[in-house]
Amino acid sequence: MQHHGTALVLGATGGAGHEIAEALRKRGWQIRALSRKPDAGRRLMPEADWIEGDAMNAADVADAAVNAQLIVHAVNPPGYRNWRGLALPMLDNTIAAARANGACIVFPGTVYNYGPDAFPLLREDSPQNPRTRKGAIRVEMEEKLRRAADAGVRVLIVRAGDFFGPHMTGNSWFSQGLVKPGRPVRSVTHPGRRRTGHAWAYLPDFGEAVARLVEKDAAPGSFETFHFGGHWFADGREMAERVRIVAGAPGAPIRAFPWAVLLALSPFVRLFREMAEMKYLWDVPVRLDNAKLVSALGEEPHTPLDEALRATLQGMDCLGKDAIPPQPGKFVLPSGA
Repeated sequence: MQHHGTALVLGATGGAGHEIAEALRKRGWQIRALSRKPDAGRRLMPEADWIEGDAMNAADVADAAVNAQLIVHAVNPPGYRNWRGLALPMLDNTIAAARANGACIVFPGTVYNYGPDAFPLLREDSPQNPRTRKGAIRVEMEEKLRRAADAGVRVLIVRAGDFFGPHMTGNSWFSQGLVKPGRPVRSVTHPGRRRTGHAWAYLPDFGEAVARLVEKDAAPGSFETFHFGGHWFADGREMAERVRIVAGAPGAPIRAFPWAVLLALSPFVRLFREMAEMKYLWDVPVRLDNAKLVSALGEEPHTPLDEALRATLQGMDCLGKDAIPPQPGKFVLPSGA
């Protein structure tokens, strides 16, 4: 898909949707965004064409998708609520709109699809045997996309680990677990076990990788999946250690995540229940093999960690006067997967 046309983005106010939209816009795409609150979206990305509507409404999606060459499906149920009742119908609407317009679907994937039999290194052909309800729904969503590809719709799935970046929503482990938005860093929470590896994906890098993959030639009806390696830490605690240094608080304590409390309250608090379901992804090392992506692009976009963390903490209003100053950075190759 070498030409630049119109990209409809569902979820453009979220972390992944916003960064994919920005990367596409910078490469010459006209961005069209569907949102229930378009005025808020215009403040976030004034260059886009914002349309009021709901991804749950098939007619709204169909109208917004007219003459679009690309549909980015980066919308998720808010607050982890009612995934089956919301996520699957929204995807059905996207598939119908893509089929009607001959558009390619871009779908940000997650590691929820996998169970322990696929760990520690996830490849595109690793078995998907999830152990959670949300994981099973994500597998079902990708099966729907595969069937759409069989019917002639081009599908591109790019999968990554936990997101961090300057435009995150509340549904992220970085903002819900590691630091508190809107406050200087006084402590950092580490959800994982000691010496247990974890993969993080900086959202602007992820968006750039998706935009580059979109423009690779592919036949209609193709179904392609790529894994984004991102920032890998063999000892997951390294992320917490670097956060406090970048925030100018090198002596801030690194606290263990209160899993026992969260598990005890999970029957009564929906958010805690959904977070507890993901605990297994913090108990063992989970890394994504990006060899296929690097082969396709020649490199994986990769912002130096301190630069990425500074932008993230600044976007969350967490930087105090002692934060380390920004350093010039560029896209470089990450260490091998």
